[in-house]
Amino acid sequence: MLSVEQARDAVLARIGRLDPETVELLESLGCVLAVDVVSDIDVAPFDNSAMDGYAVRAADVAGAAPEAPIVLRVVDHIAAGRVSNVPVGPGEASRIMTGAPVPAGADSIVMVEHTESLENAGSTGGTVAIRAEARLGDHVRRAGEDVRVGETVLRAGEIVNPASIGLMAALGLAQVDVYRRPQVAIVSTGDELVGIGEKPGPGQIRNSNTYSLAAQVLAAGGVPCTLGIARDNEADTRALLSRAPEFDLMVTTGGVSMGDFDVVKDVLEQIGELDFWKVAMRPGAPQTYGTVGGTPFFGLPGNPTSTMVGFELFVRPAIRKMRGFAALDRPRTKAVLAEDVRKKADRRYYLRGVIEAVAADPANCAGSYTARLSGRQSSAMLTAMHHANCLISLPEGLSEVAAGTTVECIRLDMEEGTP
Repeated sequence: MLSVEQARDAVLARIGRLDPETVELLESLGCVLAVDVVSDIDVAPFDNSAMDGYAVRAADVAGAAPEAPIVLRVVDHIAAGRVSNVPVGPGEASRIMTGAPVPAGADSIVMVEHTESLENAGSTGGTVAIRAEARLGDHVRRAGEDVRVGETVLRAGEIVNPASIGLMAALGLAQVDVYRRPQVAIVSTGDELVGIGEKPGPGQIRNSNTYSLAAQVLAAGGVPCTLGIARDNEADTRALLSRAPEFDLMVTTGGVSMGDFDVVKDVLEQIGELDFWKVAMRPGAPQTYGTVGGTPFFGLPGNPTSTMVGFELFVRPAIRKMRGFAALDRPRTKAVLAEDVRKKADRRYYLRGVIEAVAADPANCAGSYTARLSGRQSSAMLTAMHHANCLISLPEGLSEVAAGTTVECIRLDMEEGTP
């Protein structure tokens, strides 16, 4: 059997970044930029007021104070979106709203909180008392203060976030080039499976794996394409697996062990190429990987938890690499194991667990977290996976891991690239 690291390296060696596509601006959220974004304008495009108040000449209000206000004549009232053609001269001010262009002659803004209404204050021809002096440039947002024309604002390889969206909108980009989200075919196998809307009969179970896998694909940023159930015979399995070249990646669940009716591995060898089919791990040692018509193929085990753990370790990083991400793996945190665990020494264990922060121990940085099992660890049961926020990784070579041992936890509650 391959080690987890060997299997992962074999998977990622065959995975390449998908071609870019042009998408609507909002659809780019969470994607990786494929090109640099260069501004064709200044942002802000003109000097504008950062506050509601009065546009003034700083020299005119020097020394203004609450007990010694300076009175100015109001020559205009400027709303956001309106350009004033009335310059501010000596002894004058213009009432101005946030975002409005600063009028000619003015060089500073006095916040309205530092003014007092006098005769028709705020209206042309009225007067206003300024009760605080202004430094040159106070509350004026200069043209190009945020972005200069010709400046590279976002670079290829950056992940689009809400601020990126707003910035590109300010630059007038209705569409953007990002690396494509992979189309992921999902096939469940087994004669025992029925649809989730059906009541299972004797010996039957609902097809939950298709839905957990589709959800994992969505969470990883792929597009799930469910193809249905392949029954436990070569003809049916071959018919669905042969569709792999229609997609960027195919994932199956079930049919990869050594049972009399497990045919996925055999069919893969007939119509594609098999790289490996066993990994020294638990849950989910039967992990099949290869290609069909050049499309990467993952044959995951049929037990629900085994399926989800296999996806986390192998399929999720592959999807992220296809999408152009540099960070492929979830963060890992050291923690102190809260209970004794027995295991087989010949394989890596991934136990479903809960990692929790505790009071920091200055003598032991790992002591700031503890990890405990989130429930019964049967690979057929999803409840422990549901309650888990991590996978507790226990290495090969150990058959007993005592409480108090420092272990590594894969953080299911954190995205790749987060601390």
